[in-house]
Amino acid sequence: MPERIALLGSTGSIGTQALDVISRFPDKFIVEVLIGGSNINLLTSQARRFLPSTVVISNKNHYQKLNENLRGTGIEVFAGEEAMEQVIAGSKADIVLAAIVGYSGLRPTIAAIKAGKKIALANKETLVVAGEIISKLISDSGSTIIPVDSEHSAIFQCLSGEERNSVEKITLTASGGPFLNLSSEMLAKVRPQDALRHPNWNMGDKVTIDSASMMNKGLEVIEARWLFNLNPEQINVIIHPQSVIHSFVHFKDGSVKAQLGLPDMRLPILFALSYPHRIDSDLPRLDFKDHPTLTFSEPDNRKFRNLSLAYQALKEGGNKPCILNAANEVAVNAFLSGNSGFLQMSDIVEYTLENSQYVSSPGLESLESSDKEARVTAKKYINKLHSGK
Repeated sequence: MPERIALLGSTGSIGTQALDVISRFPDKFIVEVLIGGSNINLLTSQARRFLPSTVVISNKNHYQKLNENLRGTGIEVFAGEEAMEQVIAGSKADIVLAAIVGYSGLRPTIAAIKAGKKIALANKETLVVAGEIISKLISDSGSTIIPVDSEHSAIFQCLSGEERNSVEKITLTASGGPFLNLSSEMLAKVRPQDALRHPNWNMGDKVTIDSASMMNKGLEVIEARWLFNLNPEQINVIIHPQSVIHSFVHFKDGSVKAQLGLPDMRLPILFALSYPHRIDSDLPRLDFKDHPTLTFSEPDNRKFRNLSLAYQALKEGGNKPCILNAANEVAVNAFLSGNSGFLQMSDIVEYTLENSQYVSSPGLESLESSDKEARVTAKKYINKLHSGK
């Protein structure tokens, strides 16, 4: 029987690439649930093509139009955040691909975990914000997480068949984004359209900006801590502009494993959906003749301060990673809308980390309060920047 897939965030970058993967293997996968945000036209098109049993749009204002668009298809249509959680928890899906970007993906992912679903996790913020809570829920529910991020997928694959206590450390690779070799003076003049031109990866706007600022790698460091039960000191980052080696695992005997492949998110998506099996595919192959040189360098934490801020939040623990994530989401939106410079995004995050209430052992409600407070603090700082005070 084909695996039934519930896709959280079907209209985003990961979601659309996941549907491309699913379409290539109709005997292996079928779409059970589609959940989108506000892109009603794309969600309608996806629903009519894949004919899931249920479609949910998070923006309630689009419910009536979506319902009209899908009349006669037999698809149940719902709207709103509560509906997202209820549909995921009650669906017949075997696998939930969690691809909603940002904090908004947390609650529906938790609903899927509580329901004991297999989770293909592309929403890194789930573990960044609530890693300790998620780890306990996974243990209690019998759910499993297969990472979709290319770096974490690489680590997961390298650890297959290995004893976890044999790991000395891991190294996450980072492309460095489009501004790797720019000076601080040049970075101060970067525009959103410049930052959205990633040299290797096809990603959505938010993740692409995070990649350019190195926050994406910082979030991945925090996520890796919970995925692989590591200490911060065991998680390294190295710049690898070619994006061919997706990450390394270093073992206590001195051996190192790496996972390689083209920079194509469909590869880790397919791996997560088909795990523990590997499926023959016609996806592009890596040819080493096309990549005669692979280079590596240390990240520049003076130019790209977000990586250091993420390590700081991870080491301090508690609600600090939640604050970091919320402030960064506000900062990215401000940059994209022209209300912040590229380098000022780090200033916004740092200020918010220093001026938000610390909670050492937050529950879910406390994290929600921390998220809201951090967003208010970050927005006040942005307003202060514009007022010159």
